[in-house]
Amino acid sequence: MKLSLPSLSVNEGIARSAVAAFCAQLNPTAVEIADIKCAVSEAVTNCIVHAYRDTVGEIGITVKLCEGRFVQIEIRDKGCGIEDVKQAREPLYTTDAEGERSGMGFTVMESFCDGVNVSSRVGRGTTVTLIKRLHK
Repeated sequence: MKLSLPSLSVNEGIARSAVAAFCAQLNPTAVEIADIKCAVSEAVTNCIVHAYRDTVGEIGITVKLCEGRFVQIEIRDKGCGIEDVKQAREPLYTTDAEGERSGMGFTVMESFCDGVNVSSRVGRGTTVTLIKRLHK
């Protein structure tokens, strides 16, 4: 599944619902669906708040159902990028100290997924890949 949405806060709910609905064809548990929705919500919110800051850009979402009941969710933006990905993944780190950000986005994604990969280039954007294994 491929989805493209403007980086508006109203689209966070659309993204999480669309991804969850697509994954439903694998008959996941309610807990697995909730995990996926939370992780997607965090990744999309990061795009809205950090990648495009005071402008509207595009958020691309690709979901693949893989062999072995794995779901791969790729969320990408073409925003400002992350200068130091390792630092950005540290709990409580935020570039929005003035705002209401807790700096826990990547930590939340990691707690709900089996794998989280982040690649980013300053001025070119960021791609977050979430991997979730669904149990039988």
